[in-house]
Amino acid sequence: MPPAVRAFVLHWGDMGSQWGVNRSVAQIHALLYLSERPLNADEIGEKLGIARSNISNSLKELVGWRLVRRVPVMGDRRDHFEAEVDLWQMLTRIAEGRKQREIDPAVAALELCRAEAQGDPRIGKVARGRIEAMYDFVKTMEKWHDEMIQVSPSRLLMLIKMGRKVLALIPGGKTKD
Repeated sequence: MPPAVRAFVLHWGDMGSQWGVNRSVAQIHALLYLSERPLNADEIGEKLGIARSNISNSLKELVGWRLVRRVPVMGDRRDHFEAEVDLWQMLTRIAEGRKQREIDPAVAALELCRAEAQGDPRIGKVARGRIEAMYDFVKTMEKWHDEMIQVSPSRLLMLIKMGRKVLALIPGGKTKD
């Protein structure tokens, strides 16, 4: 494996583990992302030195996230895999998956806490207000996510490239609140 590819795979694995993704899953994703052709599990194992069972479980997870897909290879009965290479598709799928696994359960838990706090006289005004503030914040971020996921990649990139300039469009947007 060329040094730059090796460094990318190792770094992607480290980043993945920092984001709560199994290191092997992230390394396999990185390898497939950089690969010029679909790879089978044996090839992945040879290149990364990862056990076959770990590769199989990691590929299932990546397929579940829709970051990797099975592709047929003429003359070979084994499953071959390739990564999604469109960065916007990758980002969108990761964002959708993380929302489903992390944000949606948080919203449900906060809704329950909020309902229970409203009817419990033992909950003080400060605690009730902070639960409400957290709920409002998470719901606002959820709504923002749902709106941004609908924006076309080209328009979203334009918005991102605008950076702080977008503040000029908001009344009083040049200062911190």
